[in-house]
This record gives sequence, structure tokens and C-alpha cells, in this order.
Amino acid sequence: MSSLFFSQVKWMTVDDALKAQETKPKKILIYFYADWCEPCKTMEKNTYNHPQIAIYLNENYYPVKFNAEGNQVFTVYGRIFSNPDFVTGKRKNPMHDFSKFMNVNAVPSVVFLDEQNMPITIINGNLTAKEIDPYLRIIATNDYKKFKSRAEWENSLRKMKSNIK
Repeated sequence: MSSLFFSQVKWMTVDDALKAQETKPKKILIYFYADWCEPCKTMEKNTYNHPQIAIYLNENYYPVKFNAEGNQVFTVYGRIFSNPDFVTGKRKNPMHDFSKFMNVNAVPSVVFLDEQNMPITIINGNLTAKEIDPYLRIIATNDYKKFKSRAEWENSLRKMKSNIK
């Protein structure tokens, strides 16, 4: 059988992605989720488990899966990020400092970072494989840099066809 049927996203931590970035620069996709979030579970099952999406992500990005309400502690941008109000066993916790820093106020959300770890854009909501595919391609190829306005960016995404059948 083809490896296409067994493809999975090779999720990393924020720390691992930043370390990998030092030796082989790539864009970073950060998928913000929460354990209680049903749309997040749907997106993981149907979008990130889609073979074409998994392969494209693994080849063109450092994919990070980040619990938007978790208790991870790490340093990036010269700052320590944590979730000081995290309570173990609580169903819903406050947003992690890193989630807030990245302007994530709902899950699921996806933040794209460039090769210098600077934010490119954020996408909110449960996206299908067909919906996320154009974003992945336009950002990985740097085509997003040619747009001079948000309107140009959005217009281009509307016209762009997904490679997902």
C-alpha cells in the first residue's frame, strides 16, 4: 500500500520547532487546540489526518500542536510563556500566555510563522482539508508577500482552488 494512506502529521513542540528552525529554516504552523473542543477534534480527524495535508505539512512546515489552555512553560522572543492560572483536572482553563501573545482567543486556530519566527497570519475556526490547503500553499511558497492589502490577500484565496479532491 502507498504511504499516502498512512501519512500523519509529525507534530512538534514549540521548543522543538524553534530548535529545528535554527539548523534548517522553514515556516512554522502552530495549531492551537483545547482538549474539550469538539471542532478541534473534528479538524484533527478530518483535516490534519488527510494524507495530502499531512504530507504537505511535514515537507514544508514545522507543524506544532499547542494546547491553548495548557500548562507548558517555554521561552521564545526573549520571554517566558506559561499559564499561571492553570488548574490540573479543570475542564476549561484560562488561555495560555503564548495563546494570548499570538492573539488566539478561540480554538481551533492556526498561526503561521515565517523562518524568523515572526507571525504571518492567523486563521480561526474549524477548517476542512480543502479550506486549509490554499493557505498552506500560498504561505509555504511566499506568494502571500506579493499582496499589498488584506483585500488582495482575501480575493486571491477565494480564487485559489484546492488540490484536494
